Amino acid sequence: MRKVSRAMDSGWALEVMHKAPYITVSFIDEDGKPYGLPLSLAPDDDVNWYFHGALEGKKLEAIKAHSEVCLSAVTRCAPTVGPKDGSFTLQFKSAIAFGKAEIVTEDAEKIHGLRLICERFLPQHMDAFDQSIARSLSRTAVVRITLTEPPTANASSMIRRARK
Repeated sequence: MRKVSRAMDSGWALEVMHKAPYITVSFIDEDGKPYGLPLSLAPDDDVNWYFHGALEGKKLEAIKAHSEVCLSAVTRCAPTVGPKDGSFTLQFKSAIAFGKAEIVTEDAEKIHGLRLICERFLPQHMDAFDQSIARSLSRTAVVRITLTEPPTANASSMIRRARK
């Protein structure tokens, strides 16, 4: 981090990760190329995070080749114009974390991960959860990302400055 004065603790970083509507997860594919995409993750205990998807595809192939991942979350994006000098600034809160991804194979943990995802993103529809699980569990992949170190964060970063 270039400006140490903007560094925040891991608790603050976890708060950013909890508030982010999605978190970009960066993988390394089977050819050694980076592959990142925004995913809807749900935390279990702030160490384990879950997402779901199809039973096959680039994400799962990347995990099989290289289980290490990087998570990046951003919230509170606010472009502003400085009142004194008219500079353009983009302020935001960001967090980054590193972890290991593992494809969940046991049905009990798959259901647990899917329940966390549904409770986070569709809590008003939990009455349909069991029926949905019965219908789609066998054709749904669930991935657990276990953080390997505490996340780090950056408060109100200024990423671009330009004059009018």
